Amino acid sequence: MILLTVLFLCIISTYSASVKGHTTGPSLSNDKIYTFAYTAEVYVDRAKASLKKSAGYRISSDVDVNLLWRNPDNDDDQLVKVTIKNVQVENVNERPDAKNIFKGKNTEKIIGKEYLAALQQPMVLELARGKVQNFYSYQNEHAFTQNLKRGLASLFQLQLHSGTSREVDISGKCNTTYQVQQDQVTKIKALDSCEIIKTGFTSHNKILDVSTKATSATIYVLEDSFFKSIKAEENYVFFLNSRRKTNAKIVSKQRLELKSVQAGPGLIAGKQAAGVVKTLDSNYVSMPLVAETVKSECKKCPSLSEHWKSIKEYMHPDKLSKAEAARNFLSLIQSIRKATKEEILQIIKSEKKELLPQIVDAVTSAQTPESLEAILEFLDFKDASTSILQERFLYACGFASHPSEMLLKSLTSKFKGDIANEEIRETLVIVMGALIRKLCDRDGCKLPAVVEAKKLILNRLEKAKKDDNVKMYLLALKNALLPEAIPLLLKYAESEEGHISNTAATAIQRYDPSFLTDEVKKTMNRIYHQNRKVHEKTVRTTAAAIILNSNPTYMEVKNILLSIGELPLEMNKYMLSMIQDIIRFEMPSSKTVRRVLKDMRSHNYERFSKPGSSSAYSGYITRGPDISSTYSLDILYSGSGILRRSNLNIQVFDRNAQLHAGQVVIEAQGLETIIAATPDEGEENLDSFAGMSAILFDVQLRPVTFFQGYGDLMSKMLSATGDPINVVKGLILLTDYSQEFQLQSGPRASADFQGGLAIDISGGMEFSLWYRESKTNVKNRVAMFISGNTEVDSFFIKTGMETTLEVETTLDFISTVQFSQYPFLVCMQMDRVESPFRHSVTKYESLPSGRRYTARKGTAEPLPGCEYPLHQENSDMCRKVFSTASDSSSSWF
Repeated sequence: MILLTVLFLCIISTYSASVKGHTTGPSLSNDKIYTFAYTAEVYVDRAKASLKKSAGYRISSDVDVNLLWRNPDNDDDQLVKVTIKNVQVENVNERPDAKNIFKGKNTEKIIGKEYLAALQQPMVLELARGKVQNFYSYQNEHAFTQNLKRGLASLFQLQLHSGTSREVDISGKCNTTYQVQQDQVTKIKALDSCEIIKTGFTSHNKILDVSTKATSATIYVLEDSFFKSIKAEENYVFFLNSRRKTNAKIVSKQRLELKSVQAGPGLIAGKQAAGVVKTLDSNYVSMPLVAETVKSECKKCPSLSEHWKSIKEYMHPDKLSKAEAARNFLSLIQSIRKATKEEILQIIKSEKKELLPQIVDAVTSAQTPESLEAILEFLDFKDASTSILQERFLYACGFASHPSEMLLKSLTSKFKGDIANEEIRETLVIVMGALIRKLCDRDGCKLPAVVEAKKLILNRLEKAKKDDNVKMYLLALKNALLPEAIPLLLKYAESEEGHISNTAATAIQRYDPSFLTDEVKKTMNRIYHQNRKVHEKTVRTTAAAIILNSNPTYMEVKNILLSIGELPLEMNKYMLSMIQDIIRFEMPSSKTVRRVLKDMRSHNYERFSKPGSSSAYSGYITRGPDISSTYSLDILYSGSGILRRSNLNIQVFDRNAQLHAGQVVIEAQGLETIIAATPDEGEENLDSFAGMSAILFDVQLRPVTFFQGYGDLMSKMLSATGDPINVVKGLILLTDYSQEFQLQSGPRASADFQGGLAIDISGGMEFSLWYRESKTNVKNRVAMFISGNTEVDSFFIKTGMETTLEVETTLDFISTVQFSQYPFLVCMQMDRVESPFRHSVTKYESLPSGRRYTARKGTAEPLPGCEYPLHQENSDMCRKVFSTASDSSSSWF
């Protein structure tokens, strides 16, 4: 036993001596110079493309490394001198001379004499336990060359035991994992964990945004306690969520390989590292290892006014449904983001009237402090003559991709002030609701401007006396979707009538089902079953839709099904069609509906065989691996055959997110007296009215009125031209993603994806007493342009890839009703015209001198037009409608 104890103590003392005498990180031999071959490469290309044809460049050099000093009290503390020499810059892939931008240029001309000299000045690293404790360089050196040195210095950071730690290098403070196997060490850096100053922004909705995946791995091979080779690789991959084929990647590679070991200078005596460094060169200073932010300036870029002159011909109102308009809209935004307030005001104040709305769209969408100040200074809300520009400004605010608190604060201030046009006042508060939701979605609900705006809307709604004011604040809440507003919305949905009740109910319908509590469902059940008062059928059907879309219970579904057969004929047909659509389209409540239908009391021929023309139908527009889009088309008629409500919805969704891309609702009421018909129950006192309401990209717009009151109706009928009424027209910034990030090899990289939409939505309603026919027509003309630019800026060279795609299309929805007989004939059509689709990829490399290499590849193909299939009953009805129309035209003469 005593022998074992003595042996154990000997082992412990031997191990302690080895730890004291050797470092726990890489260790250099005294009086030696290690010469390495170093390369840093950058590639830019599509995500799955081979690197052999990528754009990019390579910096190669020799690197001398020698030990300057070792702490006499701690072998783990070392000063290492690192010198870059024999620098060369070349293409990352072999190219013919005609495509080689470096041909005929030496390194000094490419990088610049001053910068090359700075790059080749030595740096000093203090290594302690394998980590870089201090990075010594020259303070007046340009940040670009400092970052290249930092990229090399970060490779010297190594841990010789497996484990995870927080480590500071050129990328910031990052979670780093080491895996050690004999003489090989693998370092994995979690780039998404790095703490570093970040600039940029992302889009509000995930479907319109860009996904990023970043990885970093370094493999070290050791020999005689020091580096034999180091291989590092970083990958950044970007995918457009709505179309993952539109993507890009940046690959950064570093390689350090030992070439030779030769005799070198001896160690410098000293007790502290800082003193030794000052002895070496008093100009050395300790600097952060984390990269400095640096970006080269564009010396030949046109000014804002020059850029506007070159593109304004494409921004004319009659060209707004063209992809070229969307393309130039995006380029104008980029130019505005670099401009001063004075430059922006100059083009606004000097342009013609017909181009001003497009400029307002772009200036507002730029979302910089300068652009906001400029547009607010230009617009005078006390002047009714500029209401078109005010409306365009407000809608651009509503569609803002990353709104600021200052924007909401400015709108709140305007709302409290004098506004000449009442429609602008209504639009302003509706847009405030949209901004509240976007800021809350980014954890900004407690920002002072958001708190103030919420309080203003909620307080003024409770105090509002006029119906128009009540509806205005309800529409604002329909955008804001505040959980605390639900009790108020329930009160107005159940206790009021007409537009007020309907607006409140449709606002509740927009909430996520997780917010629809038992109290909400109880209220909706009371409205649908009319337990307390009689409600008009538009509100009742909305209440039923809310119940069926919020995880309904067995009894809730059963009570709705039992009501079918007892309802007014058209509402009866509508509810039956809604139930059939839930089952056919496999909606979340379909399983519960199927269970209830097994009960013959709920499901029998007498209940489900009542006639009618109303309908509800859903279908797919597209089904793809990335996203899918659906449409739902609901038509509800009054008992006299007049359109009560048509509702076209378009939803876009992927595995994780959903976007309410569009909704167009046409409503009419109180028209029965025109044809001497009897109004339905609960609708006897409704005024004559027809109008349109739209939601675009999750933003409720201000409703448009076709006519209000019997007198207005007769005036419009007598003067009607059949021309459609414009609902929304303009330019919208959809995708807005911009991020800058630091590559480990030293350069700064960026990814910018912008998507613009030129849109023109119009709708009309024709009504003929003579032919006893009504027709509604909603025309959606859109052009979309998306541009993605992924770039590495190394100060002396820029390399990158630009991806573009564009499409133009028109979607028509036409509803024709002939009410000369009952059941009346109804035909619904939804058509998309043939559309051109173009896609291009351009890879480039450019020098400040203007020498440039580009490689472009593009495709163009037509997207065939189609007529979206609705239910079979509609197809049969359309044959009768067109057959009747044909007979009428042939017998007229």
